[in-house]
Amino acid sequence: MSVKERLRFRILSNADTTKVHETALRVLKEIGIRVEDDDTVKFLKEHGCQERDNGYITFDENIVQKALATVPKKMVLFNQNGEKVLDSDDQVPHFCSGINCLNILDYQTGDLRPCLLSDVVKSSKVSEQLPHIDMVGSLGTPKDVPADEEALITVKTMTENTKKPVGFTGHDEIEQKAIWTHLADLAGGWQQLADKPFGLDLTGPTSPLQLGSEACKRLRFSAKKRLPSVCYPGILPGFGGPLTIAGSLAQSAAEILAGIVIHQLEQPGAPVVSGSAILPLDMRNGNLAYGSTEYSLACQAAVDYFTDIGVPSWIGAGCSDAHQVDAQAAAEAGMSMLAAATSGSTFVHNLGYLSSGNTGSLEMLVLADELAGIVKKTVKGVLVDEETLAFDVIKRAAEKNAYVSDPHTFKHMKTEMWIPSMFARTGMEAWQKAGSKSAIEKIREKLHNILGD
Repeated sequence: MSVKERLRFRILSNADTTKVHETALRVLKEIGIRVEDDDTVKFLKEHGCQERDNGYITFDENIVQKALATVPKKMVLFNQNGEKVLDSDDQVPHFCSGINCLNILDYQTGDLRPCLLSDVVKSSKVSEQLPHIDMVGSLGTPKDVPADEEALITVKTMTENTKKPVGFTGHDEIEQKAIWTHLADLAGGWQQLADKPFGLDLTGPTSPLQLGSEACKRLRFSAKKRLPSVCYPGILPGFGGPLTIAGSLAQSAAEILAGIVIHQLEQPGAPVVSGSAILPLDMRNGNLAYGSTEYSLACQAAVDYFTDIGVPSWIGAGCSDAHQVDAQAAAEAGMSMLAAATSGSTFVHNLGYLSSGNTGSLEMLVLADELAGIVKKTVKGVLVDEETLAFDVIKRAAEKNAYVSDPHTFKHMKTEMWIPSMFARTGMEAWQKAGSKSAIEKIREKLHNILGD
């Protein structure tokens, strides 16, 4: 049977992304980037960049284009067993839980509290068991460990409780190196880890138009070791960049391109991905709007841009501004995940966020896993070929209406429809007989079955 190309929906046309790119290049050439690492400033100047009187480093277009030409066109991640898990060329999207929330919504007590290391253990174990979570984030930042060791302890805890690839961010280049060293030890050496990486480091510029010392050193270290990185800033429209999505996309593109230049000059061909971290604010109160359609639009537009310039991308979705797992949370997560999956990006992250990214929730993560199953089925579309058109089935079964017993029905009955693990599809009487459980009750039951608590 042939394989159908996944559904794709663009926000920006090729002409639009060309305009974004031209503006980003103009920012780099006429305004520049403040690079806050002396060694990297020297490194860039040796490769043709210029330093303005105000200290900003400018990048000529040909330097940027040469760097883009060496970026690998795809990224592949593996699990600790060396099995391929994510490929940016895949036709099916892959999903990752969120990374570093300040708080946790305790599913057992309903309390909102600081994240503890025991929560990282739970989120890793749950992510390991959820079939549609392909890469694991910590979901929270534990407060009961030393701050200067938190990132390393978190990654060690994750790798002890899941074999899936892990996303992480070190607080500085020292912790980043320690984390990569830990992963290299698990892999059996640096070359083995580079050949089949199961970690992804999140770093990048700071808006507006800054590359900090830590980001420069982390990008160069990952590149030197040929280990995968995400290079992107977090930009607040109207505060750290233009209020318009297009303006923030152009500015963040300039910031990202500067990071990619550093990365590729250090080691041409080292793996890197990018995307949007344009985080709209509700201007009435200044709160982040992770669940807004503008967040999804910015993320999708960034995928269009990076696809057109040849850089693999990832995209945020599966999060909500709601403070509990309710109708708002399900609506915002479901809509954003479908939008992300139809963008064409293979890497979808941020699943499990509540409260505008401040709160991690295992209940939300389980709900997002269920939604991910629906989304994966949806983006496959409808396959039309001789087998699925089923002329021979119609010919032999129509006269006696014998479809239910036809071999074709048995062949496709487990794959033609997505089968939910929690969402109700029984009749009312059967649902009542089974205890009339709500979706949130089924989610908690699933967590109890996984964690045994």
